[in-house]
Amino acid sequence: MKNLISFLLRSSWGMVAIAAITGFISGSSSAALIALISSAVSHNVSSSITSTAWSFIGLSFVAVTTSILSQVVLIRLSQNAVFQLRMHLARQILASELSHLEHLGTPRLLATLTDDVQAVTTAVHVLPFLCIDLAIVIGCLTYLVWLYWKVSLMVFGFLIVGVGSCQLLLNKGRQLLTFVREEQDLLYSHFRTLTEGIKELKLHYKRRQIFLSEDLQSTADLFRRHNVRGLTLFAAVSSWGHFLLFFAMGLVLFVLPKLIVLNPQTLSGYILTFAYLMLPMDGIVNNIPNLTRASVALQKIESLGLSLASRAEASTVPPPFKSSWQHLEFKNVTYPYGGEQEDTGFILGPINLSFQLGELVFIVGGNGSGKSTLAKIIIGLYIPENGEIWLDGQRINQENREWFRQHFSVVFSDFYLF
Repeated sequence: MKNLISFLLRSSWGMVAIAAITGFISGSSSAALIALISSAVSHNVSSSITSTAWSFIGLSFVAVTTSILSQVVLIRLSQNAVFQLRMHLARQILASELSHLEHLGTPRLLATLTDDVQAVTTAVHVLPFLCIDLAIVIGCLTYLVWLYWKVSLMVFGFLIVGVGSCQLLLNKGRQLLTFVREEQDLLYSHFRTLTEGIKELKLHYKRRQIFLSEDLQSTADLFRRHNVRGLTLFAAVSSWGHFLLFFAMGLVLFVLPKLIVLNPQTLSGYILTFAYLMLPMDGIVNNIPNLTRASVALQKIESLGLSLASRAEASTVPPPFKSSWQHLEFKNVTYPYGGEQEDTGFILGPINLSFQLGELVFIVGGNGSGKSTLAKIIIGLYIPENGEIWLDGQRINQENREWFRQHFSVVFSDFYLF
């Protein structure tokens, strides 16, 4: 929940403040309505019916108006935040080094761009209603304190114990949903194998059966079991919350009158408030799984964002490229396989090459000899670890690499048709 609030605050703290204030006013008005109804039912004074009715109309108008205003502000805020998140992720991916993107893998990127962003979107959709529910709960609890603070202390003590027990289940449920999210990357990897390797799988029966039973089915089954266990815990929290409210009502209705003196107005006020709390409490508890998924998704998004930012290339508007270059030269260029952090990786190079305008060059070699890697180095998609690249006497570096790439037109084996 904290990182979701931080996510919205980064978008516009001013709109969050407006939504919080109007939501608090709405919740306070709702609590005041409960107090007014309780007072009217208990006293049954006909002389004050007119003033009570006008108070009821005024509070209802304030509660509805501020509720609508708070929801509209939060809807605009949340949708703007999701829009900015999508565009920010897209810009980060486009600005990151190709080798780093290949290391992260398409499944992880797709899972973040689709499921993680969708989880955040779902959470921000319910956030306006959740904020109103929270405001109503806070307002009602404040009214209970005003009604009889000694009884409130006993009830709150009981509720704190109940919430503490719920927190244990929520922590376990969050842990299971975190496992689910980790398995989702692997599941996306299997789906990619299924779609891109469909021809090979159709041609080889044994390979197809092994893939289905040992790879896809085992991962999907683990994903299912963790999801079932996590969501079951959240369902248990929801039922436990209902029990706590009913138990609190029974405590006030049957036990406390035997221990302390409670007037009918106080008793009816507590019962009415507890009954009114059922609906907002349902809304809060039932949306906990969505908030938990969003929290896990934001952690994955932030992790990916930090990873992409650490390997971002210089973002500059390239000047017009040369319509006719003369000489391209590579001096002692090397490129590591297996990533920079792995000592066991192979190294391509050192490469010393030169190309002249109009020259036709073939790069030949066996499988795994480095042809594709060399081609990506030549066109600037891979950044060499060592060595120099010169184009017509101009050295290629981080500042002008974008300009350098504009000189090439390539048809890749896995091309995308725009």
